[in-house]
Amino acid sequence: MIEHYIYWISTVLLSLLYLASALMYIAKGDYVRSAQAELGYSASHLVPLMIVVKILGPAAILWRFNAALSDLAYAGMFYHLLLSASAHLGVHKPKGSIPAALGLILLATSFVTQNAVREYPSPYAPPSAVVQTTLK
Repeated sequence: MIEHYIYWISTVLLSLLYLASALMYIAKGDYVRSAQAELGYSASHLVPLMIVVKILGPAAILWRFNAALSDLAYAGMFYHLLLSASAHLGVHKPKGSIPAALGLILLATSFVTQNAVREYPSPYAPPSAVVQTTLK
């Protein structure tokens, strides 16, 4: 039962992190573009794409109509958070990598506990620790 709480808390917090980031991309587009330029990225045309990805990723995990698509969303978030943290560390701004590090922790926790909660298990996540007994 504790795995259910751990899964849902970590998944909801991860989703809120991504949705808050998407809202910031929408509300403060100029700030986001200048922050990306400080990190060495000049691809401001990617901001609209990132807004869509930051909304669809959590939706795929929360809705989970397909386990493969959910696993793909987990993988995309993993690489995004890893690259975000390393970009901030690469320009010697370690405080900027804190949200990404927190996101990685939440992502790992959500991914590891998903099979205890979801009807369709992921073949890549570790098996659930919940022991299911059958009545005879």
